[in-house]
Amino acid sequence: MATSMIHIFVTVMLVAAHTAIAETMMLQDFCVADLSNGVKVNGYPCKDPAKVTPEDFYFVGLANAAATANSTMGSAVTGANVEKVPGLNTLGVSISRIDYAPGGINPPHLHPRASEAIFVLEGRLFVGFLTTTGKLISKYVNKGDVFVFPKALLHFQQNPNNAPASVIAAFDSQLPGTQVVGQSLFGANPPIPDELLTKAFGGLGAPEIQKLKGKFPPKK
Repeated sequence: MATSMIHIFVTVMLVAAHTAIAETMMLQDFCVADLSNGVKVNGYPCKDPAKVTPEDFYFVGLANAAATANSTMGSAVTGANVEKVPGLNTLGVSISRIDYAPGGINPPHLHPRASEAIFVLEGRLFVGFLTTTGKLISKYVNKGDVFVFPKALLHFQQNPNNAPASVIAAFDSQLPGTQVVGQSLFGANPPIPDELLTKAFGGLGAPEIQKLKGKFPPKK
C-alpha cells in the first residue's frame, strides 16, 4: 500500500511539474510589452498585436561606445532589455554592452534572475566570479574571447590596461536585474543600521561605515 501511495505521489508531482512547464510556454508568436499600461506582473502585459511595429523589436544603442568619463568606476553599461526593446517580453533573453575606461571596473555585483555570457569586443580584461564556498574563478580574457558568469553569483570585470575595452553581454532573462555590492549595502533605503554593518565587517568603526555610506547615496 505504501509503495502504491509513493507511486501515486510521484506521478502527481511529475504531472504537476509538466503542467507548470507547459504553462510557461509561449501561447502566441510574441507578446510585445505594453510599457504604457502601468500594470506590472511577472513581466508586462501584451500590446495589441494590431499596434505592434518593427521598432518594438529594434534597438540601436549598442553600436557605439558609451561615455565612461563621468563614471566613478570607469565603466558604462548600455542595456537592451525589455524596457528598451519591448519585443523581448516573455522571450527570456536580453543583451548589454559594457565599456571600460583604462583602469575601469564593473564592480562586484550579481544578476538575481540570469546567467551572463560576455564576448570581448575590444581590449583585455580580468574577469571572475565567486562560488558560494568562496572560491574565486578568474581569468584574463582578450578580444574575441567568451566568459560565462553563473546565475546569481557575485562577479566583476576589470580593465587593467592603458587602453579602453568593451564587451557584449548576453543574459537568459528579459530583465536580469543588477545588485551591486557596495551600493546595496551602504546605499540602502532606508539605510542598514551602522551597528549591523560594523559587526558584519569585523568591527569596522562607525566613522568608517558613515564614510562608506557617504560614497553610496541611496537611490531614489
